[in-house]
Amino acid sequence: MNFDFTLSVTRQTRRNMEGILDAFSLEQLNAIPDGFRNNLIWNYGHAIITQQLLCYGLAGLPTKVAPQLVSQYRKGAAPDLDAPVSQSEYESLRELAVTCLDQFAADHAAGLFDEVSYKAYTTSYGATLTSVAEAFHFNVVHEGLHFGTMLAMRKLL
Repeated sequence: MNFDFTLSVTRQTRRNMEGILDAFSLEQLNAIPDGFRNNLIWNYGHAIITQQLLCYGLAGLPTKVAPQLVSQYRKGAAPDLDAPVSQSEYESLRELAVTCLDQFAADHAAGLFDEVSYKAYTTSYGATLTSVAEAFHFNVVHEGLHFGTMLAMRKLL
């Protein structure tokens, strides 16, 4: 699979997510719809963080995001109802959605991932990832899944 195509699809998926986010107030973005355990903004943040963990973390490299964000948006986490995401935190996520992909593309072009020892990981989807390239290609599926969740959520807000 072509890296540039995968990068392009990932960018488009994030723009599609942002199109959903743009239709709601910050209060609505923080609301957890009935039948769900998270919210629109969590799904968006989770997509950003998961790409970092799959592509950098499992390669033994530091992520480009703060550890607090990793804890907040990693698999198994849920929104803190007592501490909704603020406007500035939301704006930071919007920036990270772009800058993390830009940095990943630059790191890929520089060969950063060429000699890493990747820790094989079987996703909850059932796919076993054995390299950064496989992780990045799988990430398209993962972000598409969360985009679909966001599409379902928006009908309930």
